[in-house]
Amino acid sequence: QLDQIIIHQQVELLEAILGTETSSKYEIKNHLGQRVYFAVEENGCFDRRLCAPVRAFTMRIADNAGHEVIRVIRPLRCSSCCCPCFLQQLEVQSPPGTVAGYVVQNWDPFLPKFTIQNQSKEDVLKIIGPCATCGCFEDVDFEVKALNEMTTIGKISKYWSGFVNNVFTNTANFGIQVPVDLDVRIKAVMIGACFLIDLMFFENSLDGL
Repeated sequence: QLDQIIIHQQVELLEAILGTETSSKYEIKNHLGQRVYFAVEENGCFDRRLCAPVRAFTMRIADNAGHEVIRVIRPLRCSSCCCPCFLQQLEVQSPPGTVAGYVVQNWDPFLPKFTIQNQSKEDVLKIIGPCATCGCFEDVDFEVKALNEMTTIGKISKYWSGFVNNVFTNTANFGIQVPVDLDVRIKAVMIGACFLIDLMFFENSLDGL
C-alpha cells in the first residue's frame, strides 16, 4: 500500500576516503522512515571502474527477514543520444524469476525520457526528467506521466544532500511518489527506474553540484 518510497544510499567509508568505486547499497523506506527493504548491487570491480555510469549489474532487494523479493537486472548498454539504437533498459523481477516489467530509455535530444512497461512489454507509464540534472542546491524531479505525457501522476526525486556529501561521496537520497492503487508490480519497476536514474545521472559526485 506504499504511495511514497524513500531510497537512501549507504555511505561507503572506502569510497568516501579513497574515491574507490564500491558496490552500491541502499535502504528502501516507507513514508515514516521505516526500512522495508535493503538493496545490494552485484557486479565486478572491472565493471565499476571502467564502465561506471553504464555498468551492468544485478540489484538484489531483500525484505527485513533477508528474503529476496525483487531483482533488478541491467545489461551493459549505451546511454548517449548519439547512439539511439542501443539505449539503456533493465528488467525487474518480482519475485525473482518472474518478470514484473521493464524500464526502457527513449531517444530524445534534449530530455531524459523512459518508458515503464509491464511484464508483456506493453507501455504503462512515461518518466520525463529535466533538461539539466545538476540540481544545484535543490531537488531534481523526474515526472511520472501517463502515456500521453500530459498528465503527471507522480515523480522520482533526487534530494539535495548538501555540498559536502555531493562533492566527496556518490551517495544519494531519492523519493518515489506514485498513486497508492498503482499495480504493485509496477511499483517494483519504479524502484528499478530509480536505480537506473541514479547511475545514469548522479553516479559521479560532481554531478550533484
